[in-house]
Amino acid sequence: MADEHLSILARAGLDRDETRTVVAEALSGADDGELYLEYAQSEGLVFDNGRLSGASFDTRQGFGLRAVAGEAVGYAHAGEVSLDAIRRAGEAVASVKRGHAGTLAEPPQGTNRILYTDENPLGSPSFAEKVKLLEAIDAYARSRDPRVRQVSASLAGSWQVVEILRPDGVYRRDVRPLVRVSVSIIAGEGDRQEQGSYGMGGREGFGQFVASDSWHHAVDEALRQALVNLEAVPAPAGTFDVVLGPGWPGVMLHEAVGHGLEGDFNRRGESAFSGLMGQQVAARGVTVVDDGSILDRRGSLSFDDEGTPTQATTLIEDGILVGYMQDRQNARLMGMKPTGNGRRQSYAHVPMPRMTNTIMKSGKDDPAEILGSVKNGLYMVSFGGGQVDITSGKFVFACTEGYRIENGKIGVPVKGAMLIGNGPDAMKRVSMVGNDMALDLGIGTCGKSGQGVPVGVGQPTIRIDQITVGGTAT
Repeated sequence: MADEHLSILARAGLDRDETRTVVAEALSGADDGELYLEYAQSEGLVFDNGRLSGASFDTRQGFGLRAVAGEAVGYAHAGEVSLDAIRRAGEAVASVKRGHAGTLAEPPQGTNRILYTDENPLGSPSFAEKVKLLEAIDAYARSRDPRVRQVSASLAGSWQVVEILRPDGVYRRDVRPLVRVSVSIIAGEGDRQEQGSYGMGGREGFGQFVASDSWHHAVDEALRQALVNLEAVPAPAGTFDVVLGPGWPGVMLHEAVGHGLEGDFNRRGESAFSGLMGQQVAARGVTVVDDGSILDRRGSLSFDDEGTPTQATTLIEDGILVGYMQDRQNARLMGMKPTGNGRRQSYAHVPMPRMTNTIMKSGKDDPAEILGSVKNGLYMVSFGGGQVDITSGKFVFACTEGYRIENGKIGVPVKGAMLIGNGPDAMKRVSMVGNDMALDLGIGTCGKSGQGVPVGVGQPTIRIDQITVGGTAT
């Protein structure tokens, strides 16, 4: 990028006032809409078994013009940033406004809040230094244990500039860095091999990972998980009391509950939580928030992709459903306020209600007492992939690190455990909530309607009574 401090409009040689006039003409008669401009760079390096096996670099730039009329949305996008292209986009979205005489909605409130650095992680450290870091990760992993058979490590970074120009003249600009470091290790004994993985990241530069030894912890954890899985026995199947650990296990909360609390699913009556506002949808003591305003977190944004400042939105309070995550369109149609959850993958996508950092707040129970309360159950520390049906709330999640609990003590590790249930039902089965809430380490990506966005999760240790576990034990 020739000058990282220049706006996208300025680099394209466009005057902001003149551009606003074109946007206002294009959106005249619409209920809402905006011109969304984006410039983004991304880079990825993959190191497999002692060599650099892949490297990529990508740059994208473009705009999306959106017109909202009632429940209808007209959207046009292009990689060319020019007044002519914006005018053509205006002609394309005009059909959505025919026969509609809307009044432009109130603009989003402004914010001077800065939640992350504007440092470009692709510029520093250099490509050569990143390769050296991956070489060091590989060598360190192999030196830790003779059972290490394969090592894979990767670095991913992006730097995104977002500008939003509304027909009323409101202008927003945000610079969003994002990094991730991932390590995967396969360890083996004899004919048996098992995998462990660990990742970390956030809205920051790569500096902390290169300058410090934090990557040592990532390697040690990936190796620990692989060695634990080498000792694991087939998981039992049946109905058990289950304890979920703090941090990353919040991914189940994100999938099984979070999506069901997004505004569009509820407006259309497609969510298992539709029509339940003010009712008890979880056990007492369960409070869930979506907070996009946490410093440096992967899911955080100074403002969302419609220009609304992010916030901490309480969704479930002491078991009672009290809120939904909203973008501007669904909030208006539901008679609610936007919550800063209007997100999109890129300029080529329309915004929709999406999660940021979805968290279950701490309770009052001691984690050791939670484990001690279970006579025969499972302790699940980490999850992999899963599937969720938004309408029914049914979910299936694969546990990647888990243990038997016998008489209140953590026992043998298990493999092949699948947590099976229904989101609202599972939340009502929460009987203990720990005082140790932790956020995940910055690795989550959420998919919805073909779009992927970075997100965060978090939760304390919790106990869920009598939930179905699919296992492989015979």
